[in-house]
Amino acid sequence: MLKVIVWLLFFTVAILSKEIDLQTYAIFFGGNHQIKTTAIEEAVGAEHPQRWEIWKTQTPKIKKVLLPTLHEVLTNFYRYQGFYDANFTIKENNQTVWINIIEGKPIVVASVSVESDYDISRLIPFEVGKRFQTDKFAQSKSAIIKKMTDGGYCSYDLETKGYIDTDRHTVNLFYRLKKGGICRFGKANIQGLKTIDPKIIKSKVESVEGERYSAAHIDEIYKSLYLLDSFESVIVGYDRKFYNVIPIDITLKETTAPYHIEVGVGYDSYLGNRVSSTLMRRNFLGNAQKLTLKGSWSTQEQLAQIDFYKPMLMRYREVDIDFGSTVGYYNLQYIGFRERKSYFTLYLSHFNTSWNLRTGVSAEHVFIESSDVAQSFDTIQYAVNEGTFDLFYPYIDLKYDKRDDRLNPKYGYYFAAYFEHGLSNEDGSTGYTKTEIESRAIDTFWNTTFAVVTKIGVADIKMGGLPESKYFFGGGSYSNRAYGYRELGVILSDKQNSIYGAASMANLSFEANKQVWGDIYGAIFNDNTMLGKEVYDFSANMISSIGVGVRYMTPIGPFKLDVGWNIKKTSDYAIAFQIGQSF
Repeated sequence: MLKVIVWLLFFTVAILSKEIDLQTYAIFFGGNHQIKTTAIEEAVGAEHPQRWEIWKTQTPKIKKVLLPTLHEVLTNFYRYQGFYDANFTIKENNQTVWINIIEGKPIVVASVSVESDYDISRLIPFEVGKRFQTDKFAQSKSAIIKKMTDGGYCSYDLETKGYIDTDRHTVNLFYRLKKGGICRFGKANIQGLKTIDPKIIKSKVESVEGERYSAAHIDEIYKSLYLLDSFESVIVGYDRKFYNVIPIDITLKETTAPYHIEVGVGYDSYLGNRVSSTLMRRNFLGNAQKLTLKGSWSTQEQLAQIDFYKPMLMRYREVDIDFGSTVGYYNLQYIGFRERKSYFTLYLSHFNTSWNLRTGVSAEHVFIESSDVAQSFDTIQYAVNEGTFDLFYPYIDLKYDKRDDRLNPKYGYYFAAYFEHGLSNEDGSTGYTKTEIESRAIDTFWNTTFAVVTKIGVADIKMGGLPESKYFFGGGSYSNRAYGYRELGVILSDKQNSIYGAASMANLSFEANKQVWGDIYGAIFNDNTMLGKEVYDFSANMISSIGVGVRYMTPIGPFKLDVGWNIKKTSDYAIAFQIGQSF
């Protein structure tokens, strides 16, 4: 019994001591004129209730355990802001803290001297006569180092100094830089492989050999190796240097959990309740081969698919070529008709830091029939082109990507082209060509990211007929955001469209994103979509929309919420959700 009492007392004291440690005091500041109160609150660790906690008072509070450090924290913070004579009077009373601040005279920049054989003027944030801030001085040094490494200069010599005169309240800044020679990546040294041929790893990184040294190329190596889905860990070392040549040291640990399973349950506004699953066999039979089984089911859609991928099938003229294949079955109930499709694809691919090329052949057996579901709708959403369609086509898919980041780019450009040619024969296979071209340009200034995206496409039938799914439709996050996915058919006017797929398509989108608060960004956009009935007719009618959006930045890209309206018919609008950037 005594032991129980002792343990109860111990836990009681522990809980009470935790409550004492977590006690908070209301905190107020006064006397500050040049430094915002919100910045001071953040520096000392004061906290506000969340904005959605409207039932709580918005008075900032600070934990009791932080009170003894207030004077030291405030002194250091104000020194970083350029105030070396700041004084603070701190009073505590009845769980309230009052702090009166005498900021004093700030340190101002008397001179900025630069000796450099590389233009760094835009990286120095100081002007003569303006207040000096220690944190900005440190940030400018980091910005110069990043500029050098991103530009391939790993042998630079940088010296930065600030001479502060506390009596005169001035500082003289000095920057000296010698950029040195351009550094390039050398050969890769690979360790840790057991069942994978080192040639496969080299095929994913040798495109970097001879390239200018940059952190972006190191990121590309990580991405390329992790995409193989065969490693538990990847470590890329680049700290050795020989006469401006930097060898790449890669240490790998092959996966010990070869099977990867994903199961998802969700709801789609069109498909209804949906269950999906993926089973992946990593490093299938060694050499980073991959076998993937995918399946999904809903009352509207059923999918079964098997994918096989083999890296570095062969090497042709110093180019490493991968191999892949896909076989599957797809069954989808549209409004008014059902489409069943069996398909098979073989392809060869090659990619490096900028280029991604895939070419192959595909065969599709498509069966479309009218559905009784159409009787329950006043209008049919898509045209019904009944029949059996046998498609066999070689295709080329090319991408050239020079964006600074593929998840959330701020600068750069992107180009993509896709071409497929349907072959006809005496059995009735359709003869056609389908072409799609896309370009993107992104730039950032005034703390705002601007993007323009253009797309054009043509479906030219030579013989036979095509299923509607091969034609062009508009609407959705990557098209016209005033309409849902594939809601726009051939456009009849700036206020009206049809249910028929288009033979010609053009889309032009503008977007601007600006940070609002923390990881939250606001956006405005304009989408312009042309869908024409005739082939190569780019003078057809067009629908234009405008809209606003919110972006929340996550490690896997922005989570986007967009609302768009037809400019000429505002009753036509749509709300779109998306993970990932559309440019």
